[in-house]
Amino acid sequence: MIKKVLVANRGEIALRIMRSCREMEILTVAVFSEADRTSKHVLYADEASCIGPASSIESYLNIEAVIRAAKKHGADAIHPGYGFLSENDEFVRRCEKEGIIFIGPTAETMIAMGDKIMARKQMISAGVPVVPGTQDSISDLAEVHRLCKEIGFPVMLKASMGGGGKGMRLINNESEVDEAFETARSEAFSSFGDDTVYLEKFVEGPHHIEFQILGDKHGNVIHLCERECSIQRRNQKIVEESPSPFITPELRREMGEKAVAAAKSVNYIGAGTIEFLVDKNRNFYFLEMNTRLQVEHPITEEVLGIDLVKEQIHVANGEPLRFKQSEISQRGHAIECRICAEDTENNFMPSPGVIRQLIEPTGIGVRMDSNVYEGYEIPIYYDPMIGKLIVWATNRKYAIERMRRVLYEYKIAGLKTNISYLRRIMDVPDFVNGDYTTAFIANNNKLLNPEVNKDNEEIENIALIASYIDYLVNLEENTNENSQDNRPISRWREFGLQKGVLRI
Repeated sequence: MIKKVLVANRGEIALRIMRSCREMEILTVAVFSEADRTSKHVLYADEASCIGPASSIESYLNIEAVIRAAKKHGADAIHPGYGFLSENDEFVRRCEKEGIIFIGPTAETMIAMGDKIMARKQMISAGVPVVPGTQDSISDLAEVHRLCKEIGFPVMLKASMGGGGKGMRLINNESEVDEAFETARSEAFSSFGDDTVYLEKFVEGPHHIEFQILGDKHGNVIHLCERECSIQRRNQKIVEESPSPFITPELRREMGEKAVAAAKSVNYIGAGTIEFLVDKNRNFYFLEMNTRLQVEHPITEEVLGIDLVKEQIHVANGEPLRFKQSEISQRGHAIECRICAEDTENNFMPSPGVIRQLIEPTGIGVRMDSNVYEGYEIPIYYDPMIGKLIVWATNRKYAIERMRRVLYEYKIAGLKTNISYLRRIMDVPDFVNGDYTTAFIANNNKLLNPEVNKDNEEIENIALIASYIDYLVNLEENTNENSQDNRPISRWREFGLQKGVLRI
C-alpha cells in the first residue's frame, strides 16, 4: 500500500493532491524550483526537495532530478498532476525501472493516445465516431492543398503531439493554407519537439464536451459524466460547467458508452478524459484523450461527491473500482472559473507580481483551489493561473447566481487579474441561457468589452486603493517601538460601495 507520495508538480494542483493524501494519512513530498521556494505546496508537504533552477526544463521537467528526490525521500509513488511530466511515457518507464508506482496510466497507453494520429486510428477501430480527416501525417504543402479541397473548407490543421491549443490553425480558404501549415508546424516543434501535423474537417458551431473516465487494473472502466468546456479563448478553456446545458440524457448515455469503449480499447488505468466535439445537431466526434487529471476535474467531484485523486490512489494500489456505472449520477450543478494573473485589456498578457491584498470568497457551495497568499509573488516562469474558483448549487440558475456573488467578493490587489472579465461572462445572455458554443468569446466580444462596466469597476478600484492607503497609514501611525501590540487598526469595514457611490 502507498505510504508516501511525491507530487511531481507545483502550485494549486500540487496542493490539491496533497490535501487528499493527508486525508488518507499518506505522507507527501513536494518538489520545487528555486523560484518556488516559498510556494504554499512546499510549506504544506511533509517533506520537500529543491530540484533545480526556475526554468521548467531544469526542474519540473527534469526526470532524473524528480526520480532522485523520490528515492532520497523514500517515496512509494509519484503523482504527476497535470502538465509537466504527466503525459511523458519516458518518465513512466523510469518510475517502473526504479520500482516507484506511477499514479496514472501505463506508458503504452500514453503512447497510443498521446499521438493524435494514432489515437484517431485507435478510436475508429473501437467504433468511436471521429471527425472526418486524414489518418496519416502530412509533410508536403502540395498535399495539404489537395486534402483541403478534398475534405472541404473550413478545416483544422493540428499538431499530432499537440495539446492546450498549441499547433492548431483554422483554415477557411485556400489563401490561408501556406501560412497555416508553416506556423502550425513551427509551433508544434517548439512546443512538443515534433512538427507532425494532420487535417480534420472543422465542425462549425461545436460544443467542447469531455467525459471523465476511471479505469482499474482489473479491466473495469466507468465514466463519471460530462463537463461543458466550450467557453474558450484561443483554444484555452476559461469557464467550465457540469452538467452541460446542451447534452440530453439520451446523448449523455450514448457518449458515455463510447467514452468507456475508447478507454477500454487502450486498457486504460486511472483517471482520464475523453474529449468530444458535438455539433448543433448533437452529432458527436472524438477529439482527443488526456491521459491525466484535468484542470477542471473539481466540477465533476462537486456534482458526484467523488474525490478523483483518492480514486487514482486506490487504483494505483491495485484495488478494483469502488463504484459501478449504475451508481453514478449527477447532483446539482457546478461551475468553475480559472483565475489568472493576466491583463485582459492588453491582449491577456501575463501579469506576474506580488499579491498585496487578498480576499478569497467563502460561503456555502464555494470551493477555492489555489496556491497563493498575501505577499506571494506570481513568478514569471510558469502558467499565470492563480487558482480555480468552483461553486456548487442545486441547479444551474442558482450556481450562476452564486458564481456572480463570489466573483464580486474575490479581491486581489497588486497585479492584474481576469476576475472582472469572468464577472462579465456570468451576465452574458448566451451564457445565462446555456445557449453557447466554442464561438462564445467571438460572438459576445462587445458585451465582454471592459468599457461596458468600466464606471462601476473604476469606483470599486478606487475603494480598494483608498482602503489599502488607509491600511498603510494606520500601520505607520500605530507602530510604536514601546508598545507590546503593534498591530494596525484596520478600517476596511468603513469602506464600501452603496448604490454605485463610494462611501467613506
